[in-house]
Amino acid sequence: MSAPEVIERAATLLGGRAQRSVPLGPRTTYRVGGPAALFVEIDSEDCLAAVAAVVAATGIDVLTVGKGSNLLVADAGFPGLALVLGDPFAEIQIQGTTVHAGAAAALPVVARRTVAAGLSGFEWAVGVPGSIGGAVRMNAGGHGADLASCLMGVRVVDLATGEDGMVPASALDLGYRRSAIEPHHLVVSAELSLERGDPAQGARTIAEVVAWRRANQPGGPNAGSVFTNPPGDSAGRLIDSVGAKGLRVGTASVSTKHANFIQADEGGRADDVRALMDLLVARVADATGIVLHAETRCVGFPPDPQPEIEG
Repeated sequence: MSAPEVIERAATLLGGRAQRSVPLGPRTTYRVGGPAALFVEIDSEDCLAAVAAVVAATGIDVLTVGKGSNLLVADAGFPGLALVLGDPFAEIQIQGTTVHAGAAAALPVVARRTVAAGLSGFEWAVGVPGSIGGAVRMNAGGHGADLASCLMGVRVVDLATGEDGMVPASALDLGYRRSAIEPHHLVVSAELSLERGDPAQGARTIAEVVAWRRANQPGGPNAGSVFTNPPGDSAGRLIDSVGAKGLRVGTASVSTKHANFIQADEGGRADDVRALMDLLVARVADATGIVLHAETRCVGFPPDPQPEIEG
């Protein structure tokens, strides 16, 4: 079947669960970008099973949106099925030093809840505006820690096969801003192992993380760090070194506060953000020979260009 036929088949099978042409920009922290051909908010285990069955039957491309804090969707949109896990998948349960968190749970909420429960080891996450599911996918981190340091395992539904089960952290190939989670893998929940801590000290650490974020990172529509740091260096330093702070392409500009952040104008274009990303990659590669790699997940765009490096 052609792509449009696949979409129509999936829409028929999903019935009233699916919405058509739902804008994804408002569901991302960039606040720009086009619509998904189909959209489903998964609000129950029955809905999850139904969606998995339809994806397995049709092979439709799937995009899990989460909090949209590390996502840039092209202005043309996403020609597939976009999924968001609803509130039933945002529950947080704490038993001793073990935390069970639904994939839709917001990282800052989990951070504050664990500190209030007298646990330590997740304070860093208060500064990451993403979800547990997204954190697993990219092994999110900050302030010298990452999810891999406390993750025990995750429940994953393979939407391509319908397989549903727990996967130990050791099988996820967790590394710097990466994991073995593929687009057809839907993270449903995660188990974390933390340590006993002092709630007062934890609260102070959280306050310090929040204050640092406000002092060092820009606000407004952005998706956090745009590029991963090359070994032994900083993407922000490299971008700054080529004089790109404040550089603008259309409705997107490099932050003057932190060079590894791109800010989108209100009502701007996702394609401008992507064009600015490509320009930064080319400038840094030309000047230093170092090729920056996107931390932001770009969806619906042509493949990444391969900059030519002389010498």
